Amino acid sequence: MTSEPPRIRPFHQVDVFSEVPYLGNPLAVVVDAEGLSTETMQHFANWTNLSETTFLLPPTHPEADYKVRIFTGSEEFPFAGHPTLGSAHTWLQAGGVPKTDGVLVQECGAGLVRVKHDAGRLAFAAPPLTRFGPVDDDVRAQLVAGLRLPEDALLDASWLVNGPTWIGVLLGSAEQVLAIEPDLVAMGDLKVGVIGPHEPGAAVDFEVRTFIPGDAMVEDPVTGSFNAGAAQWLIGSGRAPDEYLAAQGTVLGRAGRIHVKAEAGEIWVGGASATCIEGTVLL
Repeated sequence: MTSEPPRIRPFHQVDVFSEVPYLGNPLAVVVDAEGLSTETMQHFANWTNLSETTFLLPPTHPEADYKVRIFTGSEEFPFAGHPTLGSAHTWLQAGGVPKTDGVLVQECGAGLVRVKHDAGRLAFAAPPLTRFGPVDDDVRAQLVAGLRLPEDALLDASWLVNGPTWIGVLLGSAEQVLAIEPDLVAMGDLKVGVIGPHEPGAAVDFEVRTFIPGDAMVEDPVTGSFNAGAAQWLIGSGRAPDEYLAAQGTVLGRAGRIHVKAEAGEIWVGGASATCIEGTVLL
Protein backbone atom coordinates (compact mmCIF):
# COMPACT_ATOMS: atom_id res chain seq x y z
CA MET A 1 0.00 0.00 0.00
CA THR A 2 3.00 2.32 0.26
CA SER A 3 5.16 3.60 -2.57
CA GLU A 4 8.25 3.13 -0.34
CA PRO A 5 9.13 0.78 2.56
CA PRO A 6 7.38 1.61 5.86
CA ARG A 7 9.36 3.86 8.20
CA ILE A 8 8.90 5.46 11.59
CA ARG A 9 7.08 8.79 11.36
CA PRO A 10 6.12 11.33 14.07
CA PHE A 11 2.50 10.98 15.13
CA HIS A 12 0.25 13.16 17.29
CA GLN A 13 -3.33 12.84 18.46
CA VAL A 14 -4.84 16.23 19.17
CA ASP A 15 -8.08 17.31 20.84
CA VAL A 16 -9.66 20.27 19.03
CA PHE A 17 -12.33 22.82 20.00
CA SER A 18 -12.04 22.31 23.75
CA GLU A 19 -10.18 24.17 26.49
CA VAL A 20 -10.12 20.88 28.44
CA PRO A 21 -8.34 17.89 26.83
CA TYR A 22 -10.54 14.91 25.92
CA LEU A 23 -13.75 16.95 25.73
CA GLY A 24 -13.41 18.13 22.11
CA ASN A 25 -12.95 16.32 18.79
CA PRO A 26 -9.86 14.10 18.44
CA LEU A 27 -7.67 14.24 15.35
CA ALA A 28 -4.86 11.92 14.28
CA VAL A 29 -1.92 13.69 12.60
CA VAL A 30 0.96 12.02 10.76
CA VAL A 31 3.56 14.78 10.84
CA ASP A 32 5.88 13.60 8.03
CA ALA A 33 3.79 11.93 5.33
CA GLU A 34 6.15 12.21 2.36
CA GLY A 35 6.16 9.06 0.23
CA LEU A 36 2.81 7.71 1.43
CA SER A 37 0.32 6.69 -1.24
CA THR A 38 -3.30 7.81 -1.19
CA GLU A 39 -4.29 4.19 -0.58
CA THR A 40 -2.05 3.98 2.51
CA MET A 41 -3.39 7.27 3.88
CA GLN A 42 -6.99 6.11 3.44
CA HIS A 43 -6.27 2.72 4.99
CA PHE A 44 -4.60 4.28 8.03
CA ALA A 45 -7.41 6.82 8.44
CA ASN A 46 -9.90 3.96 8.46
CA TRP A 47 -7.80 2.13 11.04
CA THR A 48 -7.62 5.08 13.46
CA ASN A 49 -11.44 4.99 13.62
CA LEU A 50 -11.57 8.76 14.23
CA SER A 51 -13.72 11.22 12.35
CA GLU A 52 -10.61 12.53 10.53
CA THR A 53 -6.91 11.81 10.13
CA THR A 54 -4.50 14.27 8.50
CA PHE A 55 -1.14 13.92 6.80
CA LEU A 56 1.32 16.83 6.76
CA LEU A 57 3.43 17.35 3.64
CA PRO A 58 5.75 20.00 2.19
CA PRO A 59 3.79 22.71 0.36
CA THR A 60 3.59 22.81 -3.43
CA HIS A 61 2.18 26.37 -3.55
CA PRO A 62 4.76 29.14 -3.04
CA GLU A 63 2.56 31.01 -0.53
CA ALA A 64 1.79 27.97 1.64
CA ASP A 65 3.63 26.98 4.82
CA TYR A 66 2.62 23.32 4.63
CA LYS A 67 0.23 21.02 2.79
CA VAL A 68 -2.34 18.81 4.46
CA ARG A 69 -4.43 15.90 3.18
CA ILE A 70 -7.57 15.17 5.17
CA PHE A 71 -9.24 11.75 5.33
CA THR A 72 -12.31 10.39 7.06
CA GLY A 73 -12.62 6.66 7.53
CA SER A 74 -14.01 6.33 4.02
CA GLU A 75 -13.04 9.34 1.86
CA GLU A 76 -10.71 12.29 1.39
CA PHE A 77 -12.02 15.80 2.10
CA PRO A 78 -10.71 18.88 0.32
CA PHE A 79 -11.27 20.88 3.52
CA ALA A 80 -12.45 20.32 7.07
CA GLY A 81 -12.41 22.61 10.09
CA HIS A 82 -11.16 20.71 13.12
CA PRO A 83 -8.45 19.01 11.00
CA THR A 84 -7.30 22.47 9.88
CA LEU A 85 -6.91 23.76 13.44
CA GLY A 86 -5.45 20.50 14.76
CA SER A 87 -2.99 20.24 11.86
CA ALA A 88 -1.88 23.86 12.31
CA HIS A 89 -1.42 23.27 16.05
CA THR A 90 0.66 20.15 15.37
CA TRP A 91 2.74 21.77 12.60
CA LEU A 92 3.67 24.59 14.96
CA GLN A 93 4.40 22.19 17.83
CA ALA A 94 6.65 20.15 15.53
CA GLY A 95 8.78 23.23 14.92
CA GLY A 96 7.10 24.81 11.92
CA VAL A 97 7.79 28.51 11.43
CA PRO A 98 5.31 30.42 9.21
CA LYS A 99 6.57 32.65 6.42
CA THR A 100 4.44 35.48 7.82
CA ASP A 101 4.58 36.12 11.55
CA GLY A 102 1.30 35.23 13.26
CA VAL A 103 -0.41 33.78 10.17
CA LEU A 104 -0.08 30.26 8.77
CA VAL A 105 -1.10 29.41 5.21
CA GLN A 106 -2.37 25.87 4.80
CA GLU A 107 -2.53 24.25 1.38
CA CYS A 108 -5.35 21.71 1.02
CA GLY A 109 -7.70 20.35 -1.62
CA ALA A 110 -9.90 23.44 -1.34
CA GLY A 111 -6.94 25.79 -1.95
CA LEU A 112 -5.13 28.03 0.53
CA VAL A 113 -6.60 28.54 4.00
CA ARG A 114 -5.21 31.14 6.41
CA VAL A 115 -4.91 30.33 10.11
CA LYS A 116 -4.10 32.96 12.74
CA HIS A 117 -3.80 33.36 16.48
CA ASP A 118 -6.89 35.01 17.97
CA ALA A 119 -7.30 35.55 21.74
CA GLY A 120 -4.95 32.66 22.52
CA ARG A 121 -6.65 30.28 20.09
CA LEU A 122 -6.04 29.36 16.47
CA ALA A 123 -8.74 30.45 14.01
CA PHE A 124 -9.15 29.74 10.31
CA ALA A 125 -10.65 31.99 7.67
CA ALA A 126 -13.82 30.29 6.45
CA PRO A 127 -13.43 29.25 2.81
CA PRO A 128 -16.14 30.49 0.44
CA LEU A 129 -19.23 28.37 -0.04
CA THR A 130 -19.18 26.64 -3.42
CA ARG A 131 -22.87 25.76 -3.14
CA PHE A 132 -25.33 27.80 -1.16
CA GLY A 133 -29.11 28.12 -1.27
CA PRO A 134 -32.40 26.50 -0.32
CA VAL A 135 -32.86 22.74 -0.66
CA ASP A 136 -35.62 21.42 -2.90
CA ASP A 137 -38.85 19.89 -1.58
CA ASP A 138 -37.64 16.28 -1.88
CA VAL A 139 -34.51 16.98 0.15
CA ARG A 140 -36.52 18.91 2.73
CA ALA A 141 -38.88 15.94 3.10
CA GLN A 142 -35.86 13.68 3.61
CA LEU A 143 -34.55 16.04 6.29
CA VAL A 144 -37.90 16.01 8.08
CA ALA A 145 -37.91 12.20 8.09
CA GLY A 146 -34.24 11.88 9.02
CA LEU A 147 -34.48 14.31 11.92
CA ARG A 148 -37.89 12.97 13.04
CA LEU A 149 -39.29 16.49 13.26
CA PRO A 150 -42.53 18.09 12.12
CA GLU A 151 -42.11 19.98 8.84
CA ASP A 152 -42.78 23.38 10.43
CA ALA A 153 -39.95 22.85 12.95
CA LEU A 154 -37.43 23.47 10.17
CA LEU A 155 -37.23 27.27 10.09
CA ASP A 156 -34.82 27.10 7.15
CA ALA A 157 -32.63 24.59 5.33
CA SER A 158 -29.75 25.44 3.00
CA TRP A 159 -26.86 23.86 1.16
CA LEU A 160 -23.59 24.87 2.85
CA VAL A 161 -20.86 23.28 0.73
CA ASN A 162 -17.25 24.28 1.47
CA GLY A 163 -15.53 20.98 0.82
CA PRO A 164 -17.89 18.64 2.71
CA THR A 165 -21.42 18.70 1.25
CA TRP A 166 -23.28 20.01 4.28
CA ILE A 167 -26.94 20.88 4.52
CA GLY A 168 -27.69 23.34 7.32
CA VAL A 169 -30.96 23.14 9.23
CA LEU A 170 -32.08 25.99 11.50
CA LEU A 171 -34.38 25.16 14.42
CA GLY A 172 -36.09 27.50 16.85
CA SER A 173 -34.15 26.55 19.99
CA ALA A 174 -31.13 24.76 21.37
CA GLU A 175 -33.50 22.45 23.25
CA GLN A 176 -34.94 21.20 19.96
CA VAL A 177 -31.42 20.54 18.67
CA LEU A 178 -30.47 18.55 21.77
CA ALA A 179 -33.68 16.48 21.65
CA ILE A 180 -33.15 15.14 18.11
CA GLU A 181 -33.10 11.33 17.81
CA PRO A 182 -32.27 10.92 14.11
CA ASP A 183 -33.39 8.20 11.75
CA LEU A 184 -30.07 7.66 9.97
CA VAL A 185 -31.61 5.27 7.44
CA ALA A 186 -34.14 7.92 6.37
CA MET A 187 -31.36 10.51 6.28
CA GLY A 188 -29.64 8.43 3.61
CA ASP A 189 -26.39 9.92 2.37
CA LEU A 190 -27.12 13.51 3.44
CA LYS A 191 -24.54 15.25 5.65
CA VAL A 192 -26.73 17.32 7.98
CA GLY A 193 -25.84 20.03 10.48
CA VAL A 194 -28.51 21.37 12.83
CA ILE A 195 -28.25 24.63 14.78
CA GLY A 196 -30.55 26.42 17.20
CA PRO A 197 -30.21 29.42 19.53
CA HIS A 198 -29.88 29.29 23.30
CA GLU A 199 -31.88 31.69 25.45
CA PRO A 200 -30.41 35.20 25.79
CA GLY A 201 -27.92 35.34 28.63
CA ALA A 202 -26.84 31.70 28.33
CA ALA A 203 -23.15 30.84 28.44
CA VAL A 204 -23.21 29.97 24.72
CA ASP A 205 -25.26 31.45 21.89
CA PHE A 206 -26.03 28.43 19.70
CA GLU A 207 -26.19 24.63 20.00
CA VAL A 208 -24.95 22.54 17.05
CA ARG A 209 -25.14 18.88 16.06
CA THR A 210 -23.92 17.25 12.84
CA PHE A 211 -24.78 13.85 11.39
CA ILE A 212 -22.84 11.86 8.78
CA PRO A 213 -24.71 8.59 8.09
CA GLY A 214 -22.41 5.74 7.09
CA ASP A 215 -19.23 7.29 8.51
CA ALA A 216 -17.17 5.85 11.37
CA MET A 217 -18.57 8.65 13.57
CA VAL A 218 -22.21 9.08 12.57
CA GLU A 219 -22.49 12.11 14.89
CA ASP A 220 -19.42 14.32 14.82
CA PRO A 221 -18.32 15.70 18.21
CA VAL A 222 -17.34 19.15 16.87
CA THR A 223 -17.37 20.23 13.22
CA GLY A 224 -15.40 23.24 12.04
CA SER A 225 -16.44 23.07 8.39
CA PHE A 226 -20.16 23.04 9.19
CA ASN A 227 -19.78 25.86 11.71
CA ALA A 228 -17.87 27.88 9.11
CA GLY A 229 -20.68 27.46 6.58
CA ALA A 230 -23.40 28.06 9.16
CA ALA A 231 -21.68 31.27 10.28
CA GLN A 232 -21.69 32.66 6.74
CA TRP A 233 -25.36 31.69 6.37
CA LEU A 234 -26.60 33.01 9.73
CA ILE A 235 -24.49 36.17 10.00
CA GLY A 236 -25.16 36.98 6.35
CA SER A 237 -28.92 36.71 6.88
CA GLY A 238 -28.91 38.67 10.15
CA ARG A 239 -29.88 35.67 12.29
CA ALA A 240 -26.63 35.72 14.24
CA PRO A 241 -24.45 38.56 15.54
CA ASP A 242 -21.00 39.27 14.10
CA GLU A 243 -19.41 37.43 17.00
CA TYR A 244 -20.84 34.43 18.84
CA LEU A 245 -19.99 31.20 20.67
CA ALA A 246 -21.44 27.83 19.65
CA ALA A 247 -21.49 24.57 21.61
CA GLN A 248 -21.30 21.13 20.04
CA GLY A 249 -20.92 17.58 21.32
CA THR A 250 -23.14 18.03 24.36
CA VAL A 251 -25.19 14.91 23.65
CA LEU A 252 -21.96 12.90 23.27
CA GLY A 253 -20.57 14.04 26.62
CA ARG A 254 -18.16 16.52 25.00
CA ALA A 255 -17.82 20.26 25.56
CA GLY A 256 -16.85 21.63 22.15
CA ARG A 257 -16.72 25.42 21.88
CA ILE A 258 -16.54 27.18 18.52
CA HIS A 259 -15.63 30.87 18.51
CA VAL A 260 -17.01 32.71 15.47
CA LYS A 261 -16.15 36.25 14.46
CA ALA A 262 -16.94 38.31 11.37
CA GLU A 263 -14.11 40.75 10.78
CA ALA A 264 -13.28 42.95 7.77
CA GLY A 265 -15.55 40.95 5.48
CA GLU A 266 -14.27 37.54 6.58
CA ILE A 267 -15.57 34.87 8.93
CA TRP A 268 -13.01 33.43 11.36
CA VAL A 269 -13.70 30.14 13.14
CA GLY A 270 -11.55 29.40 16.16
CA GLY A 271 -11.05 27.01 19.02
CA ALA A 272 -8.53 25.62 21.48
CA SER A 273 -6.34 22.61 20.69
CA ALA A 274 -4.34 20.30 22.96
CA THR A 275 -1.93 17.47 22.15
CA CYS A 276 -3.04 14.35 24.01
CA ILE A 277 -0.81 11.66 22.44
CA GLU A 278 2.67 12.14 20.96
CA GLY A 279 4.86 9.42 19.56
CA THR A 280 5.63 7.57 16.34
CA VAL A 281 3.83 5.36 13.87
CA LEU A 282 5.23 2.83 11.39
CA LEU A 283 3.90 3.68 7.94
